[in-house]
Amino acid sequence: MIEKTFPKNFTPQTQDTQPGIESKMNPVPIFEQGEYTFDANRLKDKVAVITGGDSGIGRAVSIAYAREGAKVAIVYLNEDQDAEETKKIVENNGGTALLIKGDIGDETFCQSIINTVISSFSKIDILVCNSAEQHTANSIEEITYEQLDKTFRTNVYGSIFMIKNCIKHLKEGSSIIITTSVTAYQGNETLIDYSSTKGALVSLTRSLAKNLAPKNIRVNAVAPGPVWTPLIPSTMPSSDVQEFGSKTAFKRAAQPVELAEAYVFLASQGASFITGEAIHVNGGEFVNS
Repeated sequence: MIEKTFPKNFTPQTQDTQPGIESKMNPVPIFEQGEYTFDANRLKDKVAVITGGDSGIGRAVSIAYAREGAKVAIVYLNEDQDAEETKKIVENNGGTALLIKGDIGDETFCQSIINTVISSFSKIDILVCNSAEQHTANSIEEITYEQLDKTFRTNVYGSIFMIKNCIKHLKEGSSIIITTSVTAYQGNETLIDYSSTKGALVSLTRSLAKNLAPKNIRVNAVAPGPVWTPLIPSTMPSSDVQEFGSKTAFKRAAQPVELAEAYVFLASQGASFITGEAIHVNGGEFVNS
């Protein structure tokens, strides 16, 4: 992968609603690289469910999993164009993708996701809890009940709903991967409720890893630093977008493709003795703290 091909700053921009549309971003996030190849069949014949799989990190993971031999069920909120584009890319890479649209904050919908995947593929081997909601606030006093409820419902409740309804279908050797964040460890002065949810997901990862170890089901997390995804222009002021990621050791934000390998590794046999852990893909953000 050629680091110099990745942008170090961005055009000031915003989007009206989140989680945002990838095709409207400038530049469009990099979810594949010619120099960054999979094809080792590390996930051959596996079935993966990926929430937020339509764009950003989820798109990169969906494509990487497909290239490693997995069938992917892509769960998304309402971004039809992004979801269809991801499905097309997966299929162009020889993979199989199933699109499922709805809000994971609703447990009934989560039940229907699992039922649909089992009906289509007869099994589930990998669950990636990646959907996220975030809002900026300069003060905790600005955080409304509605915002707090939506952020926790998507990030925490949604992950628990998905795991709870998926667990009976997971077998020995299955893997659950949760997307947390560097903000769970460092905090963030304007992402107060979001950071709180990501801290909860770290604790969920550790507790569930202990709970499921007797069944040999592994539970791990990936903790990204700043990543150029649709959440950024759809939730941040344009002035912050321009310098997004500049405080990392590499002086830039990650591109989604740079996260994908961590998710492949944690889902593969190569991580068979790893559980309850978080892989930090943050561009050396701790180095600068």
